[in-house]
Amino acid sequence: MTQTAIPYLFMRGGTSRGPYLNRADLPEDLDTLAKVLIAMLGSGHALNIDGIGGGAAVTTKVAMLSQSENDWADIDYFFAQVSVEDCLVDFKPTCGNILSGVGPAAIEMGLIPAQEDETQINIRAVNTGARVSATVQTPDRRVAYAGNAQIDGVPHTAAPVALQFMDTVGGATGAFLPTGNLVDTIDGIPVTCMDVAMPMVIARASDFGLTGYESAAALDDNTEFFTRMETIRLKAGKLMGMGDVSKSVTPKFGIVAPARDGGTIATRYFMPWKTHPTMAVTGAQCLASCVLTPGTVADAPTPNERPATITLEHASGQIDVLVDYDLTGNGITINSAGLVRTARKLAAGHVFIPTHIWEGN
Repeated sequence: MTQTAIPYLFMRGGTSRGPYLNRADLPEDLDTLAKVLIAMLGSGHALNIDGIGGGAAVTTKVAMLSQSENDWADIDYFFAQVSVEDCLVDFKPTCGNILSGVGPAAIEMGLIPAQEDETQINIRAVNTGARVSATVQTPDRRVAYAGNAQIDGVPHTAAPVALQFMDTVGGATGAFLPTGNLVDTIDGIPVTCMDVAMPMVIARASDFGLTGYESAAALDDNTEFFTRMETIRLKAGKLMGMGDVSKSVTPKFGIVAPARDGGTIATRYFMPWKTHPTMAVTGAQCLASCVLTPGTVADAPTPNERPATITLEHASGQIDVLVDYDLTGNGITINSAGLVRTARKLAAGHVFIPTHIWEGN
């Protein structure tokens, strides 16, 4: 045989999509695993023409699942971000949108049995250590994909997947505020460096001469802004204790502006070298936490209720984040964050890679 066959599910999770794989069907060592995923997705070409990637960062994501040995968790979720063109794989971050499909995929793979009506699945995000409880609709003990839940950035309704994120603070850096400051000034731009679900560098759009309401395409065309943003991101990465982040997708970058469509705040999120067409689930939690923390760059009204619903306006609509938090003398404590997403199985079977890359287990 000249190709190795790997069983897979191809799924949309939230506003992302990619292959969902059984970790046991893949090489253990990360160097070989990276080569397998690069070949699988077709990294190295703008259209991923020789793989199953979709030519965008939101379609070159991979979920690898296994039964967990953790006392709390049912499923371990190991995430990989494969670059579109650079033949790179980043195992540092996690992805909350892809996580939306982990519960359904785990049931489909036989890693956990479905319950009657709905199934709660406790998921450990291996990359960051976060705990996530997912509630999947399972009438007749089968995953339901049809439903009435609508998320901006996806054209049709589907069955809801409720996610509750815990242990999200400091997953990458060990600290809520990795630099120790609410605001740092880098190259004349005030930024808040925060690590909740995703390490981020957050700035005001106006400080870059932007409105914060630009389309994703308009921002992608603004090469001057991307050059300035990347310079700041690299410097922020060092300040956050993350070292040289030039080849890493983290920390991510976000900009904020006053809300204009009834939300709490307007946002744009970067992956980081392209504008996200919607909003990352992990990034949404970090941005919502920034809004709730007094003294950050997010000049938005802070809700009085707890838990608080923070509505983020993004390039394709809005996303709601329900944040359970406490205010203390030392600042804010994030207990958990809840979101509703959807997922859909798109294909199932085997994906093939050349045997000279990996001959299989």
